[in-house]
Amino acid sequence: MNDFGMNGEQKCALALGIIFTFLGIAGFIPALINLPTEGMGASVPLDTSSIPVSGGPTYITAYLRGFGYLFGLFPTNLLHNMVHLAIGGFGLFSATGKEGAFRYNRFFAISYLLLAIMGLIPLSNTLFGIMPIFGNNVWFNAVTGAIAAYFAFVWHPNHPESTAPSTQ
Repeated sequence: MNDFGMNGEQKCALALGIIFTFLGIAGFIPALINLPTEGMGASVPLDTSSIPVSGGPTYITAYLRGFGYLFGLFPTNLLHNMVHLAIGGFGLFSATGKEGAFRYNRFFAISYLLLAIMGLIPLSNTLFGIMPIFGNNVWFNAVTGAIAAYFAFVWHPNHPESTAPSTQ
């Protein structure tokens, strides 16, 4: 067994849970969100002419209405933040058990690698108008999905301390 009695799958689920919970919370802090500017072009799903240049109540209203960049890098919106909180919370909970961590990593890997691919396709890069998955979200989703895939599909069969779901 590893530190704190956790195997690699559990540590991966815990790390992803912490990261995505942090991102979900950060997305609700207006000071950490940059709204799109005129120079961002067609990649912005909002009419940038109606977005205020400086902070204040209208700035927050514009963010809540649709779209911003977390840390100035990652496109996000209200739904995206709620999804991050849900995925993060699910990861934190799943890390408490071996089978839960195994299932979480598999679900996460498949989902986030598919999101990364969808983020590259112009028709689906806003998840059909619901949530931004383009820009820096593509590589972030691909990297985190690949890490989860490693622990769910590669690391798992080679480590006897991991626990696959029973077939009974």
